[in-house]
Amino acid sequence: MPSAPQQRITQLLTDYSQGNHAVLAELTPLVYKDLRRLAHYYMQGQRPDHTLQTTALVNEAYLRLADQSQASWQTRAHFFAVAARAMRQILVDYARSYRSQKRGGSDKQKVELEEVALISPAQSQEIVELHETLSRLAALNPRKAEVVEMKYFGGLSYEEIAEVLKISVITARRDWEFAKVWLYAELRGPKPSEP
Repeated sequence: MPSAPQQRITQLLTDYSQGNHAVLAELTPLVYKDLRRLAHYYMQGQRPDHTLQTTALVNEAYLRLADQSQASWQTRAHFFAVAARAMRQILVDYARSYRSQKRGGSDKQKVELEEVALISPAQSQEIVELHETLSRLAALNPRKAEVVEMKYFGGLSYEEIAEVLKISVITARRDWEFAKVWLYAELRGPKPSEP
């Protein structure tokens, strides 16, 4: 059963989705702490020398979420699933932009991060490879890719994932276990002795 603050967040998100943008002043402090936790959770998986600031990632994701003209968040968990996707996309856009600049490309994508991240070439490659591999999984099984996005990038629990996707908790857990193995195999690639 959701707690009173979770129910309040869900109500405010519903109000915002229905066009009542005046609730943003009350909603912001309630979700900001959780968005920061979400960004921190994701950043823990990054290399120790990564200097992307959690605050910059949260701020950019929040701006993208607040700027959505057709937002329709059903629940708090759904909002944070969308936030996880936004954070992932910000990191991918930044990594692609970094790689493009390193190659002298002209098709640079501007990513607004107040505190510029210094991403190593290897790390930008890892972020883009994970994104591309996750996109391949989405083509094969969209639900499993969504579970990965919510669990890995969003730090959502199996219960929250099940709520958003309208599946059982055990299905969310099985999807996660399958997807982890599949992604690992895809990212690892064939062994040197394999064709």
